[in-house]
Amino acid sequence: MDNLMDLLAGFGNVVTPANLLIALVGVTVGTAVGVLPGIGPAMTVALLLPITYGMDPTQAFIMFAGIFYGGMYGGSTTSILLNTPGESSSVITALEGNRMAKAGRAAQALATAAIGSFVAGTIGTLLLVLVTPAVVSFAISLGAPDFLAIIVLAFIAVTAVLGSSRVRGFASLLLGLVIGLIGIDLVTGQQRLTLGIPQLADGIDVVVVAVGIFAVGEALWVAAHLRRKAGEVIPVGQPWLGRKDWGRSWKPWLRGAAFGFPFGAIPAGGAEIPTFLSYVTERKLTKHPEEFGKGAIEGVAGPEAANNASAAGTLVPMLAIGLPTNATAAIMLAAFQSYGIQPGPLLFERESTLVWTLIASLFIGNLLLLVLNLPLAPVWAKLLRIPRPYLYAGILFFASMGAYAVNAQAIDLFLLLLLGLIGFGMRRFGLPVLPLIIGVILGPMAERQGRMALQLSGGDLSGLIGGPVSYVVYSVIALILLWPLARRYVRRAQRERLPA
Repeated sequence: MDNLMDLLAGFGNVVTPANLLIALVGVTVGTAVGVLPGIGPAMTVALLLPITYGMDPTQAFIMFAGIFYGGMYGGSTTSILLNTPGESSSVITALEGNRMAKAGRAAQALATAAIGSFVAGTIGTLLLVLVTPAVVSFAISLGAPDFLAIIVLAFIAVTAVLGSSRVRGFASLLLGLVIGLIGIDLVTGQQRLTLGIPQLADGIDVVVVAVGIFAVGEALWVAAHLRRKAGEVIPVGQPWLGRKDWGRSWKPWLRGAAFGFPFGAIPAGGAEIPTFLSYVTERKLTKHPEEFGKGAIEGVAGPEAANNASAAGTLVPMLAIGLPTNATAAIMLAAFQSYGIQPGPLLFERESTLVWTLIASLFIGNLLLLVLNLPLAPVWAKLLRIPRPYLYAGILFFASMGAYAVNAQAIDLFLLLLLGLIGFGMRRFGLPVLPLIIGVILGPMAERQGRMALQLSGGDLSGLIGGPVSYVVYSVIALILLWPLARRYVRRAQRERLPA
């Protein structure tokens, strides 16, 4: 009951003319940037994060919630009309959505994506309200060793699960940990990796890192590889769904939400697995199997719902524990830190009004997205005709302005270019970006929790292992690390048993 009252108070803070206008601006700008080809939600949030600087924290996070959900939705338009997913979680949507568009059903594909996003986003946000306080109650009971174990699990999960190579994943994580070490040691007061540059004594702002790696790195990569003309966009009418399309879509929306939320809440769960599971499930349950591969509406409705429900799921560990589970959540965590707010078990006590206002704004932003995107889909389609040179030149300009606005120091522009080149190199050699961002954000937290655990144990290494929670977490880590070896051993044993 207390949570419901807090949520109602949050709605009271949101539904003022000024805050509603800010929410509308957030979803509009987030969708507009998210629609552009090659720009996923994480890059959208990173690119637009600096525009919230100087605002009141409550209003900043209302806008940020709109940008977050708007960026999540925008990728579906690009996937359906251009067959160019903004990120891997939109690949499944592109499979059937683009074929629907080519068959003259672009309006129906965009409509089921928009309504499915609204349904799944609403369900996911409701689950966020119900689940997060319970997670907070559990997190309060954890000690420094337990938090250290959970952070190590996040490190291992994002490096071992994502990407095509564990070696590349760990290399990206190591790079992020090194960047996170730059600055003054809070215990000894010594400078680390500053190269004698005074401006680096406070470390590199995580916003500069995120914008450099995502926005600048992606812009350089696209400039080096993609063609110079705008993509061929399929014409779009007014999005709508007939009675038959409604009947074929509502069950996939619900099933997609059920797949997406729990996977979004676990480390390295992301949206790739639930969107794939949703697609496979709908393909098995459909009464029109002949349409799959040719533009089945269920293949758009289910995965897009799973994608948006997973976005709400990522907020559970981020708000309750301070643990980002994907790149977009990592950028959101950076937004909190830029205001001197550290998500975690005490967040709901210290910043209760801000948190419940943020959650209430997610409901408002989700509704505004539905109202905005159904009539404006043809307008978003026109944005896709922007030539790539102009598009990415604009991204570089706004990225530079945003990075400079963080501290108003020229050195941040040099760091932005350097990090952009690093991001370009990571894409060139297949290194996943998420482990680097996770390393930058969680590295200092892991160091702090590890030192605290050692101080409590008087320097005894056994202090790094706490109670039952840390035992369970380290067991999961061992399983993740040893599973490929065990699977290889089992396969070898099975081959040896086969008759020659």
